[in-house]
Amino acid sequence: MQFDLTEEQMMLRDAVRGFASKEVQPRAAELDRTGEFPRDLVKMCSELGLMGVAVPEQWGGGGMDTISYCLAIEEVSRCCASTGVILSVNNSLVCDPLMDFGNDEQKERFLKPLASGQKIGCFALTEPEAGSDAARQQSTAVLDGDHYVLNGKKIFITNGEVADTAIVFMMTDKSQGVKGITAFIVEQGTPGFTLGQREEKLGINASGTAELLFEDCRVPADQRLGQEGEGFKVAMKTLDGGRIGIAAQAVGIGRAALEDSITYAKQREQFGKPIGKFQALAWMMADMATEIDAARLLTLRAAHAKDSGRRFSNEAAMAKLFASETATRAANKGIQIHGGYGYMKDFPMERYYRDAKITEIYEGTSEIQRLVISGNLLR
Repeated sequence: MQFDLTEEQMMLRDAVRGFASKEVQPRAAELDRTGEFPRDLVKMCSELGLMGVAVPEQWGGGGMDTISYCLAIEEVSRCCASTGVILSVNNSLVCDPLMDFGNDEQKERFLKPLASGQKIGCFALTEPEAGSDAARQQSTAVLDGDHYVLNGKKIFITNGEVADTAIVFMMTDKSQGVKGITAFIVEQGTPGFTLGQREEKLGINASGTAELLFEDCRVPADQRLGQEGEGFKVAMKTLDGGRIGIAAQAVGIGRAALEDSITYAKQREQFGKPIGKFQALAWMMADMATEIDAARLLTLRAAHAKDSGRRFSNEAAMAKLFASETATRAANKGIQIHGGYGYMKDFPMERYYRDAKITEIYEGTSEIQRLVISGNLLR
């Protein structure tokens, strides 16, 4: 693996870092407080090519690689985790399956506007009875002539509140279990497709998380993504890529906790000297820095594996597992370093802590990542 970034990758990283520091970071606290979806920031991100970083230019994307994508997500998430996950979902969970399983007509019609940022997408797999056990789908799609009729509910859908296009998974044959799941492309405004409850959450408050409801929703058969019964395969491959994006998000959150802690530890004085001079706190920051660097390397290794074209499930699971738990530990230590101030909303550290926790849950919990890793070890 090449550890040095290319000139193009460094240019993208630096450009996104400058943009995020100037435009995203000043808005982060307000977005967390109000929960307002940051449409204006998403528009600016699309102008930088961040809505489809690794999608070929032919299909409206930035034409870069997964490593570049990870660098971009880390930089945005360092400033605002909500904005980071909005981008991650559009890139990994929407553009990727359209790129991997869509035909040319679907790529032209759906992928291009999503990758270029003209539209925003979401990924609708989770249901009230189907979380970690994604195969336990209850929603159905029944073929009726040249349309499928969709019925059911999807929950916890990031970007769901505003998405123009949804990648939706439905049971087309319950008797077949996981082989009876099929993926569909459903557009906002389709009769029978409505928005349900908007979720109030612990963190990532501006990510537009909502329920999606389907009641006799008729979707043209040519909007099926992949073959009938191939939906579980579509979902699992897509989530492998999504886990790389969430790992990058977690690295960004962890880095924010570390960088703010370093600044605070240099400025805050107790017992006649900066608190960073006390070994107990200095060693906390040493541990944070070491783990964050390790998390970033695991994330970039997974990105490299994806770019190489080989299977990368194990690398993605390891990256997400370690990076997400690292982010939570870093934010926890950051609060401790800040003391009482870390617990107050006047400082961003408590937001990092709230935002970090979800990275251990969505797109596969830490327990699911350990199942994936151990399964590969014992195969």
